[in-house]
Amino acid sequence: MNEYPVLKDIKQKKNSISNLDQLERAIITHHVSTKLSVYELSEEIISKLGEANSVYQAIQEQLFPNGSAPFHGPKIGDEDFTFIDLFAGIGGFRMALQSLNGRCVFSSEYDKYAQQTYFANYGEVPFGDITSDVVKSFIPETFDILCGGFPCQPFSIAGVSKKISLGRLHGFDDIKQGNLFFHLAEIIAKHRPKAFFLENVKNLVSHDKGNTFNVIKETLLKLNYSFDYKVLDGKYFVPQHRERTIIVGFNKEYFGEDVNFDFSLLTIPDEKQRVDSILQPDPDPKFTLSDKLWNYLQEYAKKHKEKGNGFGFGLIKPDGITRTISARYNKDGSEILIPQDGKNPRRLTPQECAALQGYPLFPINTKDMHHSFVIPVSDTQAYKQFGNSVVMPLIAAVGKVLVQKFEKI
Repeated sequence: MNEYPVLKDIKQKKNSISNLDQLERAIITHHVSTKLSVYELSEEIISKLGEANSVYQAIQEQLFPNGSAPFHGPKIGDEDFTFIDLFAGIGGFRMALQSLNGRCVFSSEYDKYAQQTYFANYGEVPFGDITSDVVKSFIPETFDILCGGFPCQPFSIAGVSKKISLGRLHGFDDIKQGNLFFHLAEIIAKHRPKAFFLENVKNLVSHDKGNTFNVIKETLLKLNYSFDYKVLDGKYFVPQHRERTIIVGFNKEYFGEDVNFDFSLLTIPDEKQRVDSILQPDPDPKFTLSDKLWNYLQEYAKKHKEKGNGFGFGLIKPDGITRTISARYNKDGSEILIPQDGKNPRRLTPQECAALQGYPLFPINTKDMHHSFVIPVSDTQAYKQFGNSVVMPLIAAVGKVLVQKFEKI
C-alpha cells in the first residue's frame, strides 16, 4: 500500500465529502474505476468518513448530480489493453483509446480546470503534478501503453519566441516545463510498458536545430524502445489545419529488435472536411465581435499587410477548413472567425471548438445525447482547453494501428 502522509489529517476533518482534497478524490475515483490494489488506500480514506457504501453513494450524488459521467470506457476485464494518460488535458487520448476498447488505469493532469472537465466526462479525478513522487507512487506497476501530449510550450514556435522576448530559457533549459519529458522517460524506464504514444507540436522536430528532438529520440532509444515519428495534419479528420508531431515506440524486449510503427497503415477518411458541418445554427449573440474589436482586427491586419507580413484575422469559408485553434482563442478569436450576414463576424462557441477537435457533441456531430462531451467550465477555460487539445479522431487512427501490433504477438 502507498504511504500517504496526509492520511493522518483526515482524522481531524469533519465527516464530509466536501472536505476531501484533490489527491484524495483522485485516489477514490481511481479505485472505483479500476479496483487496483495500488489505490486501496481509498478504503482507509473512506473509513474515516463513514460506512463505505453510503460514502460512495454520497460521492456519486455530490460529484454527479446529473447522473454518471458519459465516457467510462470498457468494464474491468472486458478491455483489450490498458493504458495510462499523462499530461491528460481533457482526455483526448483517453477517449480515442477507449474507443478502441482500451481501459485507462491512471491519469494525471496538473491544471485544476482541466481536471474538472476530465472528471465530468470520465468519472475520474486525475492525479496532479507528475513530478511528485507521491503521485508517481500511484501509477500501477503494469500497463500496456503510456500515452500523453507532454507540454509543448517549451518547444512551440510561439512559446520559444515569447520566452526569448522575456529573456527566459526554453527547450530543456526550461526547468519547470521542458524537463517534464524526463519524468515521462523515467516512468517508461521503471514500468516498461509495451508501447508509448506521444504527441507534441510540429516545431518539436526542428527546435534548437534539431537538438531537442535528438535528445528525446536518443533518450527513448536507450531505453530499448523503437522510435518512429511523423508530422500529421488533423485536417483529414476534422475541418482544421493542425499539424502535430506524433511519436510511437515499442518495447523491443516484448516485440523484438525489428519492431517499428508504420504510419502508412493509417486509415485516412475519404470525405473532405467542411467547417460548416460543426457550426451551430443560432449561437448566442455574445460570440459576435464588438465593433471595437472588429475594427481593431481589421486595422491590425491592414497594418501588417502593408509591411508584407501575414498576420491578420482568419475568416473561414463554410466549405473549407479553419486555421489552427490556439489556447489564446478567447483573447479575440482572430485565427478563426465566422462571417455573419449583416453583422460582425463571431467566434466559435465552446461547443463548436469541441467538435472542431473531434469530440462528440450533441447535436452537432453525434445523435447520442448520453455520450456527448460535457463542458463544465467557463468559456475562457473551455477555449484554453480545446486550444491545447489533441485532434481526437487522429489519435484514434494512430492508436488503431498501434494496438493491431498487440494482436500479432
